[in-house]
Amino acid sequence: MPIEQELRNQLTAAMKAKDLRTADVIRMINTKVMERRTAKGFSGQVDDALHLDVIAAYKKQLQKAREEFLAVGEKGKEQADQLQWEVEFCDRFLPKGLDEDELRAAVRAAIEATGAKDPKMAGRVVGEVMKQHKGRVDAAAVKKVVDEELART
Repeated sequence: MPIEQELRNQLTAAMKAKDLRTADVIRMINTKVMERRTAKGFSGQVDDALHLDVIAAYKKQLQKAREEFLAVGEKGKEQADQLQWEVEFCDRFLPKGLDEDELRAAVRAAIEATGAKDPKMAGRVVGEVMKQHKGRVDAAAVKKVVDEELART
């Protein structure tokens, strides 16, 4: 089932169940998709790839906001908990990321493919891993592993 249809079904169910938290998250995702679709220069289709891209960007935005609320301390705990719930909701739609071992293997393969020998070539390796595993890896995590692996060589 396409993500758009799944979101529509979940929104309907949430509204019937008076689950405002779920309904609000889905509405926000739909708003972000609409913003992307109506943005100047957009010529693509509204498909699962667009929805996944929007949900991933929204999740990243939520994680940053959550960190800021956690930094406030006890005052921001309630908001941070709500944001954590929203992040977990977004995770339902996103592909499962690579675990530590898979990420290391992907980095080693990219190092071999690019012929990287020193840390100055880390950007190329990160780019290669990001291209091969689009949407399944976090750039910061990839950079960290690349730096570790290139330091060994």
